[in-house]
Amino acid sequence: MHVLVLNGPNLNMLGIREPGKYGTISYNNLKDLINNHANEIGIEVTCKQSNSEGELIDIIQRAYFDKLDGIVFNPGGYTHTSVALLDALKSVMIPTVEVHITNIDEREEFRKFSYISLYAEKVIKGHGIAGYTEAMDYLKEKYDASPTANDEK
Repeated sequence: MHVLVLNGPNLNMLGIREPGKYGTISYNNLKDLINNHANEIGIEVTCKQSNSEGELIDIIQRAYFDKLDGIVFNPGGYTHTSVALLDALKSVMIPTVEVHITNIDEREEFRKFSYISLYAEKVIKGHGIAGYTEAMDYLKEKYDASPTANDEK
């Protein structure tokens, strides 16, 4: 199983940007946590981050051609604005879990709506960085339960 962990704008600034909301762990530390957890649960993971909407779309489309099995996606500020990212996810049909470090339902009014949640089969919000490992666990369990995964074992 191969999962893409994709982060949108400003997530490269973890540990610097509003540490009271997002914590003090750096983006590099987050990647280490994700990679370590992937090793623990026996999956391959690719971590990507971009501040550019077009580049995020390109990464999602590449995931299709690379035949990835799942996407963990924290779209950052594009959560609330990007129909294009929603369309990219719908076009690739890869199981996706949307992750938010903070609980967007408890923040500013404009943050309460997510275009991405119109496609994502699960949304994890407000669990801090643990949301990433929860999302990976969910996708691994789903993959292991699928008939296709059992055929490949």
